[in-house]
Amino acid sequence: MSVADPVLCCAPLASSSLSDQEAVATAELFKALGDPTRVRILNLIAQCGGEVCACDLYEPVGLAQPTVSHHLKKLVDAGLLEREQRGKWAFFSLKRDAVEKLAAVADLKGVCC
Repeated sequence: MSVADPVLCCAPLASSSLSDQEAVATAELFKALGDPTRVRILNLIAQCGGEVCACDLYEPVGLAQPTVSHHLKKLVDAGLLEREQRGKWAFFSLKRDAVEKLAAVADLKGVCC
């Protein structure tokens, strides 16, 4: 090999990378999950497979209503949960598109480097 020959250090990056806007939105999702309680809440709602009343989350996470409500609001604001008010009760369910985005970004199988 001569000095003028370029040296390729690695394969080109995949063409299906996130746009700047998608990266910012995805980072917000991960920020919301930066708290273990929020991860547990999201997991509990995911495992039920449907809607969960906020009142059903206090005992499993071991926190009082105001604290659970705070965490639920963060998850709703991040776009991970949907909230439906029914009288004095609030019901929460997963926003599938956000969960699918998280799964796609977090899926590191096949990463070669």
